[in-house]
Amino acid sequence: MSAKQKKLIIISSVIAAVIAIAAGVMVYLLDFYPVDTEAAEAVSLNSCTVIEYGDSLRAYEPSGETKYGLIFYPGAKVEYTAYEPLMEWLADDGVLCLLVKMPFNLAIFGKDSASGLNSIYPEVEHWYIGGHSLGGTMAADFAAENSGIEGVVLLASFPSKDLSKTDMRVLSVYGSEDGVLNRKSYEKAKSKLPSDFTEQVIEGGNHAGFGFYGEQRGDGTASISAAEQTLQTADIIAGFILGEETQSTVTGGTEESFES
Repeated sequence: MSAKQKKLIIISSVIAAVIAIAAGVMVYLLDFYPVDTEAAEAVSLNSCTVIEYGDSLRAYEPSGETKYGLIFYPGAKVEYTAYEPLMEWLADDGVLCLLVKMPFNLAIFGKDSASGLNSIYPEVEHWYIGGHSLGGTMAADFAAENSGIEGVVLLASFPSKDLSKTDMRVLSVYGSEDGVLNRKSYEKAKSKLPSDFTEQVIEGGNHAGFGFYGEQRGDGTASISAAEQTLQTADIIAGFILGEETQSTVTGGTEESFES
């Protein structure tokens, strides 16, 4: 075999390997958990105004005026509308919710999606950001790098950046039967949270129960329905955000876009 033939074989092998890897990546990126539309619509309150801003942002506006807003990042490979019931129930409680669609359903590709969103609703004085699983991690990272965020809501999630020295309010919620959340990493990451962070465990809840997308691989078996888990979650988040109305003094970022 000549040197030229050997070179061609090597090049062909490299090209074949690259194509195989690219195909594998595309299969991974295009595989996701779709919303269970029937289940989600069955628990819809239809009590708030839903506005679509393009094809990557939905706003859930309370019926009355509110000073409180929550930007929400979906979990990894989960269709963002699976969290629509949670957003609707929070809006019904008086919290404006902005639900963000992520590129390839992965928040790691859209960590900065919250940038500038507060300018859409200048009347909102208190902005929170949160998310489920990977979405929560990316939301917390955004909060660590940008001013104007008053608090972080983590659903079955934990931060990768240090928030312990900030005055941010942090709420952490997870289900007792969660089989996806890495508990060892979760406990270790608590050192990155403010010492007064709030933790709530939903008894009988699991990882997928925060949205309406069916069962998730590797998850534990929930003893409560997704509807019940979502209802409890909405009550917990609303209580956390709205319960400090007369005590909160942080109003940064209400007139300007979130800034690093």
